[in-house]
Amino acid sequence: MVNETLKIIENRRSIRKYSPTPLTADEKQTILHAALRAPTAGNMMLYSIIEVEDQALKDRLAVTCDDQPFIASAPWVLLFVADYQRFFDFYTFSDVESACTEKGITPRRPADGDLLLASCDALIAAQTTVIAAESLGIGSCYIGDILENAEIHREMFNLPQYTLPITLLVFGRPFVAKEENRVTPRYDQQFVVFKNKYHRLSSEEFVKMNEPTAAHSYPNLTREEAAKTIAQNNYFRKFVADFSIEMNRSSRVWIDAWNKPH
Repeated sequence: MVNETLKIIENRRSIRKYSPTPLTADEKQTILHAALRAPTAGNMMLYSIIEVEDQALKDRLAVTCDDQPFIASAPWVLLFVADYQRFFDFYTFSDVESACTEKGITPRRPADGDLLLASCDALIAAQTTVIAAESLGIGSCYIGDILENAEIHREMFNLPQYTLPITLLVFGRPFVAKEENRVTPRYDQQFVVFKNKYHRLSSEEFVKMNEPTAAHSYPNLTREEAAKTIAQNNYFRKFVADFSIEMNRSSRVWIDAWNKPH
């Protein structure tokens, strides 16, 4: 059974070319309202959303997020921040340390698990905005590169200790040629969805998993040769690329700052 929501999910793709027509105030409010209705751990909403409206900030993000010019021209840009600062400040406001003393409990500060939980909250909210926007005919693109250049991005957005900019999203009305508006293929379900326990893929399964791409891009290679070529291309283009090295360096900066003792 396919309904309108499932059609939206099936046909969604990242959009990087936008019509200059701005989003209306009602469209923005509808999308933000959807974000706030997203599932959240303990109803704590451990995230903040920063609307990036200043063109100078957008221009700079286009450079600091791995040189992607379309960020600067996107009609609407949202930064999703994993945020435990708000609740920790709330705890401080309520004088939890005195309450801990009375109860014989050792107070603590946000730690790794809290960071992961807040990151989940922020990403769930972000994906909810994507689906809401799609339902309005508005395209979007995730910018994971916001994790890079930690020192610059922390200063740009005045981010306190218990925050982390987990993802950036850009939105706009699609401006693409009809033939470009195709759905990006995904791996078959059998290689991703398992029952009851994790399954590590065998060599034969890696070959089978990549057969569609191999047939399209490497018809003159054997299936195994094509699968190895696909893996190596991904390794050098993604895994050991400069942006990936910087992302991991910055991620350590974010995590170390989060865990910095007082």
